[in-house]
Amino acid sequence: MRLLLVLLFLLPLPARADCVVLLHGLSRTDNSMWLIAETLEYHGYRVVNYHYPSTDEPVETLVRHVGYAVNQCGFQQTHFVTHSMGGILVRAWLTEYRPPIMGRVVMLAPPNHGTEIVDELAGNELLHIMLNFLHGPAVTQLGTDADSVPSQLPKPDFELGIIAGNRSISPLGPFLIEGENDGTVSVESTKIEGMADHIVVPATHTMIMMNPIAIAEILEFLRNGAFDHGITLVSAMRKIANP
Repeated sequence: MRLLLVLLFLLPLPARADCVVLLHGLSRTDNSMWLIAETLEYHGYRVVNYHYPSTDEPVETLVRHVGYAVNQCGFQQTHFVTHSMGGILVRAWLTEYRPPIMGRVVMLAPPNHGTEIVDELAGNELLHIMLNFLHGPAVTQLGTDADSVPSQLPKPDFELGIIAGNRSISPLGPFLIEGENDGTVSVESTKIEGMADHIVVPATHTMIMMNPIAIAEILEFLRNGAFDHGITLVSAMRKIANP
C-alpha cells in the first residue's frame, strides 16, 4: 500500500485547463456571449460566462463583478474576453487587482476612448434622461471627454488584443461618429497605447460576438498573443472546428 501511494504521488497531475472569464456589454446579458463560450469550451478552456447588472449601477460599482467572476476560476491561469463596456470594467479592475495567474485579454469593440454617441445624446437634457432610463447610469460615463471613465484609466500593463468592427446597422453611427465605426464605437476609439495587437473585422457592434472571424481571432490571441492578420472566413471556420 505504501509503495502504491508513493507511485501515485509521483505520477504527473492532469493538466488543468486555462480559465476564461467572459464579460458582456452594456444592456446585454451572458446570453450574448454564448457562442464564444461554447467555442472556448470546445477548445478545452474552462469558461465563466458571467452576467452582471449592467444597467443598474455606475461603472465604479459594476467593477466589483469582475472580481466575483475571477474568483470562480480559482488558481487557474485566467484570461478575459469582453464585449464593449465589459472591456472597460476589466481595465478598471486590473488597475488594482490581478488573478492568481494572469492570462491574456481580448476585447471586442471596447470604447477605450469613449463614444461620440454618448457625447451627443447626453448633451441634451431630455435625451440624457432617456439614456439613463434605457441603459442605466453607466452609459453617460462612456463619453469621449476627459472626465469619462475610459479617459481616466491608465494604459494597459497586460497582454491585450483588440478586435474592432467596421459595419453599422445603426443610423446614428455613420452620422455621429467620424471614420470607420461599428455603429456605436469608432475603430480609432478601440485602440489604446500598450495593446499587443489590433484587428478590424466586418462586424457590427451588436453582433461582433457572433462573428466567426472574431471568434477565431479570440482563439488565436489566447494561444499565441497575436492575431492572424491573414485570416479569411474559410480559415476562421477551420480554426473554430479543429481544437
